[in-house]
Amino acid sequence: MKERTLSIIKPDGVLRNLIGEVIKRIEGRDMTIKALKMIRMTKDQARGFYAVHAGKPFFESVTDFMSSGPCVVMVLEGEDVIKRYRELMGATNYKDAAEGTIRREFAVDIEKNIVHGSDSPETAQFEISYFFNALELPK
Repeated sequence: MKERTLSIIKPDGVLRNLIGEVIKRIEGRDMTIKALKMIRMTKDQARGFYAVHAGKPFFESVTDFMSSGPCVVMVLEGEDVIKRYRELMGATNYKDAAEGTIRREFAVDIEKNIVHGSDSPETAQFEISYFFNALELPK
């Protein structure tokens, strides 16, 4: 089933010049980039994006980190793209991520793990609309 997901190259990935490497891996897995831009979230914008995690112990540190520098946000499209992109990213804890995944190869800690991807169609819909308006998304 063709679907869409949100991908974020987090501030650590941008700072370490890994944008091209991540995009190369995405495109090499038959995922199409439908929209892409570089942004810099404010702390409040990061809080809004991660609102589902409000009250959890990592909420303040993750929102501090995600607002610490530029990110690249993308909309990916393809067959079962949510599942396939999550497999390409690897486990949230890079130490548990499979060999060859983005996080296993490039992450330095559980928060600075280079990339984010939506975990369900419902989450993808919210996350995509958080960063992209209708004019920025081709049909």
